[in-house]
Amino acid sequence: MKKISNKIKRRLRNRKKLKSVSFDKLRISVNKSLNNLSAQIIDDQQNKTLVSVSSSEKEIKNKKIKKIEKSSLVGEILAKRAKEKNIDKVYFDRGDYKYHGRIKVFAETLRKNGLKF
Repeated sequence: MKKISNKIKRRLRNRKKLKSVSFDKLRISVNKSLNNLSAQIIDDQQNKTLVSVSSSEKEIKNKKIKKIEKSSLVGEILAKRAKEKNIDKVYFDRGDYKYHGRIKVFAETLRKNGLKF
């Protein structure tokens, strides 16, 4: 019998909880690597990505800033692009990442810039 890692358990537990609130909202999915952070707003009913942003885009990558500051900048850009498409109610899918550090800063920046979750 294979032992399931804590990361996979956390992802499955998080997705199970999110299915109860997902019926009329769009999903913000976050992916984090060692240096970059990317996020997208997804419509699960149509299986389409509506808005996406990454810290590896030219406008963000050229700035010499720390990773935490990159996360807040990515949050501001995602919120701005969501406002252009009239998106305001979403739910936050942090995946298998804990809610601290760059993920927490990203989520708080989204809330500060007008997205509700």
